[in-house]
Amino acid sequence: MFELLPVDPKTIFLLYFWGNLFTCVLIFSFSFSYATSDNRKTLKWFGLGKLILTVAWVLALMRNIIPDFASINIANSMILGACCFETMAMLSLIVTHAKKHYRFQIAITAAAILFFNISTFFDATMNTRVIIGGIGIFIIYLLPTITYFTEKEKSFFKTFYVLCYMAFEILIAIRIVHRYRYPQDLIISNDTFDSLYSICLFLLTLIGIVGFLLLVKEKQDHKIKKLLNDKNQFFSIISHDLRGPLGSSVSLSEILLENIEQYSREEIKEISELLHDSNKNIYKLLENLLDWSRVQTGMIAFNPKNILLNALIEENIELSKNVALNKNINITFEAAYLVEAEADKNMISTILRNLLSNAIKFTDKNGDIKVKLIKTNQKIEISIADNGIGVPDYIKEKLFKINGKVLQKGTENELGSGLGLLLCKEFINIHHGKIWVESEEGKGSTFKFTLPIIKSQY
Repeated sequence: MFELLPVDPKTIFLLYFWGNLFTCVLIFSFSFSYATSDNRKTLKWFGLGKLILTVAWVLALMRNIIPDFASINIANSMILGACCFETMAMLSLIVTHAKKHYRFQIAITAAAILFFNISTFFDATMNTRVIIGGIGIFIIYLLPTITYFTEKEKSFFKTFYVLCYMAFEILIAIRIVHRYRYPQDLIISNDTFDSLYSICLFLLTLIGIVGFLLLVKEKQDHKIKKLLNDKNQFFSIISHDLRGPLGSSVSLSEILLENIEQYSREEIKEISELLHDSNKNIYKLLENLLDWSRVQTGMIAFNPKNILLNALIEENIELSKNVALNKNINITFEAAYLVEAEADKNMISTILRNLLSNAIKFTDKNGDIKVKLIKTNQKIEISIADNGIGVPDYIKEKLFKINGKVLQKGTENELGSGLGLLLCKEFINIHHGKIWVESEEGKGSTFKFTLPIIKSQY
């Protein structure tokens, strides 16, 4: 009958040390050579966790050589901290917006480290420390494991990865119960159970690392596929919308070139104005195209600073007034108080200009546009409301989507591609805000977006 020989604890520590060291090299090599900028942060968290674990195992191996405070307190605190980094990397792959989850993980880890160190201060037995450490690790990994089952988006590699950690959690729980029922004064005993536990834990960790890298690659490939689809859709929009104004420009310039002597000064002026408007539309479309492509490729810099939104809004309203005057549209701004936000000034200006331009485009002559700035639920909300033609429901559903072609002309047949709204959404996402529209056909539209409020305003 097969009998598992006990494994020496020192051998297990060395196994964990070399395993974690190899993982660090693998993770950081993958991060610097293959990963995209989005995944690099996740990989660094995971790699940092493994690096901390490597140092922790070195301290644990030096037991009886260095003081107990370093080999027990610091080493176990580092192990718990490494688990926190690893779970944060897990959450970033499983959850779309994981900031609250990160804070919860940090709080749990801090509590586990504090509780463990208090137990050593009061001379808790080795068995009690092992149980406390095991419970701490179990709780740290519990949230990411449960979170997976609450998320709608699932995939093969994500499921594979989470199942590894479910098995890891079960293994930890079994050991906690075993150590409670059969107390021992060693971190890892020489018995068959602890040997089997250590081997299974090591194998699960290695499989989990492979699952993690496959999940990172899957996420990366999914984003690349989405970018390619968006690019194709985007060029479809651009080719369609450039054809109109470019065709007009070519026709008008040809008329002027061939028949300029036959036209009066007023007629030449009228044709020139039409040519100017057509070129202006082309320029605006290309400007939005450039900004959108820079966002998608990560080339546009995000430089958030504390800015006074009141002044920025007034500045952009002033820039839009000349266009509004052509239709005799009145733009007003309402704000009960001065509001600051930590935001990128250029991006917010682009959002405001696009939304004001749309409001003017879809508002009849002698109309009104109202811009409001308020604070609500720890967020800043900016709204731009007009009393124009409104947005039909079938168009409303397509706004802010690259695969939704928007065909709606302004009150004076102004052309629009919807590209400006796509750009607005990208910039708002970078600021971790939201953008939406409230509209009823024939009764005007209100475009709203939110920004996080700066801490000093709480």
